[in-house]
Amino acid sequence: MERGRRGGRRGTRSLETFAAEAEAALTACLDGERAADGGAREAKFPCPLAMWELGHCDPKKCTGRKLARKGLLRTLRLRQRFPGVVLSPLATEYVSPADRRVIAQSGIAVIDCSWAKLEETPFNRMRGSHPRLLPYLVAANPVNYGRPCKLSCVEAFAAAFCIVGFPDLATILLRKFKWGKAFLDLNKNLLEKYAACHCQDDMLIIEKDFLACVQEKKDEEVDPFDVDLEKEFSNPNRPVNSSGLAPRKEDSEEDSVSSSDDATESSESIDESNPEDIKIPSNPKEL
Repeated sequence: MERGRRGGRRGTRSLETFAAEAEAALTACLDGERAADGGAREAKFPCPLAMWELGHCDPKKCTGRKLARKGLLRTLRLRQRFPGVVLSPLATEYVSPADRRVIAQSGIAVIDCSWAKLEETPFNRMRGSHPRLLPYLVAANPVNYGRPCKLSCVEAFAAAFCIVGFPDLATILLRKFKWGKAFLDLNKNLLEKYAACHCQDDMLIIEKDFLACVQEKKDEEVDPFDVDLEKEFSNPNRPVNSSGLAPRKEDSEEDSVSSSDDATESSESIDESNPEDIKIPSNPKEL
């Protein structure tokens, strides 16, 4: 055990022990928020969080950077490997409840880069032992509210924790942002269904059924004479242009795969611009 500590590795813990640590961390987080002097110390986050940060966005507006400032994650260098789950466009499998033990022992890492600079982003230099994709989910960050798949870093972390059965950890992270709870509200049903799956095949079935239902409802509203109507219902490896949610020009140029958080540390508002979006592709066949 001592040698493992020196090597920077965590000792093996049971899932029951980890779940108890997650619950204790949430309790400490809530107690800290209620403390009148704001000086209560939060419990240590029970698993590692990390991010490859490429400098594409304003560090004062990046949700990943905010988590780092609060001591909740560390930044990684290019070519530095991460032993846990890595949410990456190079992945070919969805994160699923089967990854529960890997995340409990080794954590999660994300990639912070700009939508406008994807072609020059060296994804192959940001690797890990367990690359994963996220399934279809809807963003709640202020710039991309309601848009499929354009999640910020904190939303990506939270989604993965909910899917593998550690919602307390998702809550801890999302409570750092005024709009954070909206992500859980928007995706409550899907996240619960994903969390009830056993493997990637189950996840694909849930996603396919959900998208088919959305398409069916949308078809009922379609004007057959509207030849210009654009319809995209999928979990794409790119931003989605869905009806009523077409991206603005400035969004397509400035939105980042993981680019902005609240306006400042001291001024978090729903009017902030450019929260970061993390590129989590979803259809392995598109890679």
